[in-house]
Amino acid sequence: MLAIIITIMVLELKVPHGASLEVLTPLIPVFLSYVLSFVYLAIYWNNHHHMLHTLHKVTGPILWANMHLLFWLSLVPFVTGWMGENHFAPRTTAIYGLVLLMAAIAYFMLQSLIIAAQGPDSLLRKAIKGDWKGKVSPILYAIAIAVSLWQHWISIGLYILVALIWLVPDRRIERVMGE
Repeated sequence: MLAIIITIMVLELKVPHGASLEVLTPLIPVFLSYVLSFVYLAIYWNNHHHMLHTLHKVTGPILWANMHLLFWLSLVPFVTGWMGENHFAPRTTAIYGLVLLMAAIAYFMLQSLIIAAQGPDSLLRKAIKGDWKGKVSPILYAIAIAVSLWQHWISIGLYILVALIWLVPDRRIERVMGE
């Protein structure tokens, strides 16, 4: 599903008319927003993949929580295109952050339901104990959303910071699975 979302997102990059490098200049904001969103989707893809490997059984609530996450991630191409086309305008930057925040909340909900389904010996619980990245990310998104309406470049910086925090794949699940 995430591969489809990424494919939809790349379709927002319209081929310019003309062969000179100057025709690419207007596409820079669209391309930069695409790169940021591609990184976010890659991060979700990697971490989602690791998280699902801890599952021993799938429940109805886990399936619905997964769909909830995919709903928010499916909005990424829209808000990415909107933000890029409007050169990171404050409102578009705020809505982009709102989608990122809601995806983070949905991921936390999915993670919590998986832990609950696994019981007290949950592999996922063992792997994510002390999860500072999962706690700080929604806080940074909320700050970025609030700041975006008066200093939208600071909010873009905060979105980049969260992406950088998560850029290195989380190896805690691999370690717990290997034990």
